[in-house]
Amino acid sequence: MSTSFASLPKSLNLEIFERNRVPRFCYQGSRRGLKRRDFAFKGIVTAGASMVASTAVAESENTRRPAKLEYKPEGYYYWTWRDWKIHYVVEGEGLPVVLIHGFGASAFHWRYNIPELAKKHKVYAVDLLGFGWSEKAITEYDALVWRDQIVDFVKEIVKEPAVLVGNSLGGFTALVAAAALQDQVKGVVLLNTAGQFSDTIVEKTESEENALQKLILNPLKELFQRVVLGFLFWQAKQPARIQSVLKSVYINSANVDDYLIESITKPATDPNAGEVYYRLMSRFMSNQRKYTLDSVLSQLHCPLLLIWGDKDPWVGAGKARRIKEFYGNTQLVSLPAGHCPHDEVPELVNAALIDWLSSFF
Repeated sequence: MSTSFASLPKSLNLEIFERNRVPRFCYQGSRRGLKRRDFAFKGIVTAGASMVASTAVAESENTRRPAKLEYKPEGYYYWTWRDWKIHYVVEGEGLPVVLIHGFGASAFHWRYNIPELAKKHKVYAVDLLGFGWSEKAITEYDALVWRDQIVDFVKEIVKEPAVLVGNSLGGFTALVAAAALQDQVKGVVLLNTAGQFSDTIVEKTESEENALQKLILNPLKELFQRVVLGFLFWQAKQPARIQSVLKSVYINSANVDDYLIESITKPATDPNAGEVYYRLMSRFMSNQRKYTLDSVLSQLHCPLLLIWGDKDPWVGAGKARRIKEFYGNTQLVSLPAGHCPHDEVPELVNAALIDWLSSFF
């Protein structure tokens, strides 16, 4: 904590205990012969000093914390894509930067990044189909659905070459979209991206299904999945459960607050949210072996920046090192954070991203 207390009386020493951040005041000199008015005077001085210290600490905290995007329950802007409603945020002017959230999140997960990046760039944050404020479409979810969404978003809304930035699932979506867009993408930034290399995937041996499997076992399996996943969805959308999961992947959980939890729980109240969850968990997740990091990176032709929370319990730092080894035009920034560094340590992510953008573009 670096706070100046130059305005405090010289008769006071201020000790800041970093462990609990509670200021403690110690008086110098003898305490003998103190009169009632001395106590009154010193009480006023102490109270005044305490107010100055508290104000200074608060100002210091506000200086370090980036500006935050206003939370709007109704969302910001909407775009119709394939007859589905897609939500997005846009701020600023300059080189376009498109932010793509991870699984279960929304554009609001970039709350501390949008205002800062918008000082120099035109920043878009889009909700993927089935997530956030975008429509909970009853369709078959696949990595290519989100790829096509981002490709069309760049073509129809951004309308000029852009930098794609993605976290987790959004990172892999940024990659496959960049591979499809080619020259319309100037660069890609991945924060603890999803996706696997082909040699880490264990292929399942598929045997021919007999009539018993097709007519009886598979329907029973789907029914069982629906019951189990229905319960898991009910559990997953509870605020206490969301908070618990977030705290397990944020090393510093200070930003796991009401804003963040509300931005996750509100979309889960959509009537179709349960069905979307079922389709994502039972079909999309099992089909990820079709698309690998090495196959997509082989199609990339632009600078790549990896901003990695190296304490992520889900996606280890080893993946970042391997991506860097595989794709030569890569820079890696490791940060002391978990799975969502852009929200956990936004000031560090913003600085790294702005520095990289200024050096390339």
